[in-house]
Amino acid sequence: MLLEKLVISCTDYLNWRKKEESRHERQAERERLFLDNGSKVLEELVASCNGKPTPIRSFSHEELRLATGNFDGRRVLNQIKSYKWYKGSLDDRTISIKKYEKDSIEQEYVVTDIAISAKVSGHKNVLKLVGCCLETQLPTLVYESADGTLADRIYVIKDDGTRNEHQPMAWQSRLKIAREIAHAVAYLHNAFSRPIIHRDIRLGNIWLNQHDVPKLAEFSLCISVPEGETFVEDDVHGSIGFICPSYVATGKVTEKTDVYSFGMMLLVILTAQRPYNRRVTSADDEGDASLVNYVRNHAISQIVDPALMVDGSQSVLIGTEQQLQSVLQLALTCVDDDPEIRPTMIDVTEELRRIERFVS
Repeated sequence: MLLEKLVISCTDYLNWRKKEESRHERQAERERLFLDNGSKVLEELVASCNGKPTPIRSFSHEELRLATGNFDGRRVLNQIKSYKWYKGSLDDRTISIKKYEKDSIEQEYVVTDIAISAKVSGHKNVLKLVGCCLETQLPTLVYESADGTLADRIYVIKDDGTRNEHQPMAWQSRLKIAREIAHAVAYLHNAFSRPIIHRDIRLGNIWLNQHDVPKLAEFSLCISVPEGETFVEDDVHGSIGFICPSYVATGKVTEKTDVYSFGMMLLVILTAQRPYNRRVTSADDEGDASLVNYVRNHAISQIVDPALMVDGSQSVLIGTEQQLQSVLQLALTCVDDDPEIRPTMIDVTEELRRIERFVS
């Protein structure tokens, strides 16, 4: 009996020892990641903020684990291939947490996301970065509360393949969101000595809070134009359907690169159709999968989101037809093949403000 107890005690001790060693190894790894990620984040923050980085809070992995119920799948707000967004609660406030999958993306893009987010978080239509956790393989980002993306509210079938159960968004709400996001993009282009080009403007990167205030997010692909220059050359990055063709052809990134993407977003807000794999609604449409060509060749009542129609008929809501037509024309100007013809984002903002004030 004594020998049996001794064996059990030894086994318990060995198990405890293994757990302690494992815990120390995890702690050592987190400390290493903290130092590695921290040095790169600090360097990028200093570089992007002219030597005066915006202070952001550092969260521990344990804090975020508790905030999300151990990253409970039921708390996932959105997910794509490289990361998941979680809804969490910390210090009696609701937060949104962007957690990258291990080795899903190069570290430099995550560091850029943190640095640019910190730099532009002062704008009311930018998703505010609260802080980050540097103890994970790729830094985990912590933002203010957000409920879902504009894509979730506009597309009938959401990005994850599920059906949109929300009530259709009213036209005036869509117009207000477009105008406020235009202002946020204009801010990126004009508020700094080196214009910041977003390069991935699309509905999935626009978050809405509980009051449907839009917040531009996802700054990992941002690039700055050198002072005194009008463009910067780089590899092509962005989302299919929203990438500017002239950028693809030349590799040159300019402010007009974002204008094109914003124009495509306007078309999607107007039609509720994706810019690629467009829904074919009749035999006459076959072979015309381009959303731009489709809207150019059809009447406004044929291309507008059916949710904006009166009782599902071919009549648009009273008083909005002129607004719809004006937004369509603005969108088509934004996606013109010639970048010189596209307006600036300041001009886009002003035009949307004018359209919003229009009363027939």
